[in-house]
Amino acid sequence: MSEDLLFADDDDSTELEEEKPVSQWVVLVVDDDEEVHRVTKMVLNHFVFDGSPLEILSAYSGEDAKKVLQEHSDIALAILDVVMETDQAGLDLAKYIRTELENHLTRIVLRTGQPGQAPEERVIRDYDINDYKDKTELTTTKLTTLLYSALRSYRDICTINDHRQGLERVIQASTNIFESDSLTHFASAVLEQVMTLLKLPQPAIYCTSIPQEEEHEHNKFQILAATGGMSGLLDTEAPTGDIPSEVCEAFEQALAEHRSDHYGDHYVGYFTTARGSENLLYLSNTHELTDLDKQLLNIYAANVAVTYETLLMKEEIIATQKELVYILGEAVEKRSKETGAHVKRVAKISRILAIGCGIDDEEADLIKLASPLHDVGKIGIPDHILNKPGKHTPEEWEMMKTHASIGYELLQGSDKRVLKLGAIIAHEHHEKWDGTGYPRGLKGEDIHIAGRITALADVFDALGSKRCYKEAWPFEKIVALIQEESGKQFDPKLVEVFNERIEELKNVRDQFPDNE
Repeated sequence: MSEDLLFADDDDSTELEEEKPVSQWVVLVVDDDEEVHRVTKMVLNHFVFDGSPLEILSAYSGEDAKKVLQEHSDIALAILDVVMETDQAGLDLAKYIRTELENHLTRIVLRTGQPGQAPEERVIRDYDINDYKDKTELTTTKLTTLLYSALRSYRDICTINDHRQGLERVIQASTNIFESDSLTHFASAVLEQVMTLLKLPQPAIYCTSIPQEEEHEHNKFQILAATGGMSGLLDTEAPTGDIPSEVCEAFEQALAEHRSDHYGDHYVGYFTTARGSENLLYLSNTHELTDLDKQLLNIYAANVAVTYETLLMKEEIIATQKELVYILGEAVEKRSKETGAHVKRVAKISRILAIGCGIDDEEADLIKLASPLHDVGKIGIPDHILNKPGKHTPEEWEMMKTHASIGYELLQGSDKRVLKLGAIIAHEHHEKWDGTGYPRGLKGEDIHIAGRITALADVFDALGSKRCYKEAWPFEKIVALIQEESGKQFDPKLVEVFNERIEELKNVRDQFPDNE
């Protein structure tokens, strides 16, 4: 094949502006003519786009090209001959790339010496290709122009695809943003998109500084986001020792100076919130940032920091709610002159039983939080009945039993999940599996699972504790009673769980002993 004919030199070729370097561009040439490969490589030998050279791969048939495509997922441009081992081998290969490999990124250009074999209009209409060239058209300049056009298109499509995937990660992470364990995933996904948008290298880490009690102590940092080579740090609790020393040193300097700046080949952003927390962003191997770059990073940092503070407030509210439930439960215990940690043990035991019968962690935690409210209705029982050391009269016993309904009435008006479940537990923890309990005589699974669980937990712990009307029972006697009451007072499936986890339940008393 004539080199002059195929790649005639044009004098009006122009230099196109190159942008900053990205990656190597992989081009696949598929043609059964060895001369085509030789001349193509010669013409493109010094071609550079976006600061990177070409890597030209060669295949001499459609079947050979399939193997190359399977081994290289980063081919930017495929230049295909039409007629090779068959009259439409190139067309079949184009279809293979788009349908079987599902590759819609690689730019495909058909280059044929026999236009009649594959009429341009039909090929453009029926096949997902990007350009069609007669071999006689491709002078040196036109081939170079084709490369610029195809690679620029490939680069931009890849960028759009990366942004789409990044946006998907942001959306997926944001659906659970107010779960504390997902903030880092959300913040990291957003940070990755910010880095891509600003064309910054991916290794980055964003932390909040943990205040230290002593001035001489080294600062510690809680990781809020990380990308690139730093992302492996997300699974740690992030004391200073887990973060690279050069990052810690940069953070310490920024904290001391209270400002953002470039320090050598890295940039550290220093950000504060209205509540006074100090937050730091480390970018490695980065170029000088523009004012717009810094403004975008500042917006990112400020919003993540505020979200983190919101989560901390949420955790504090939950902890306060939990503590108030315990205080309320213990207040009832103390009013009935029962010292100790009964409500805490009931909470722990209830969670163990809940997990054992297949309830998920979230619901088990809810039962744990609500179960200390099981006897809150005793607040409405007169002292002389509540604290009577001997057996109650029938009238006194009827009054005593009203604590279940009183507790329900106290709590049922709330729209908070813990208190709503607490109302159910207060109402039903004295119901019995066989229907002989009170206040409504519910039977079997008509009793809410939280009520059944708390009933077993309450009896198990109460029997082992000293009360004004009894001494503590030996552990073996308690176990024997619970097994005897299986299918009567207690849900038999829960008794099975009790038997399976008996040592774990016994350990709860050791962890939270009564304070006599």
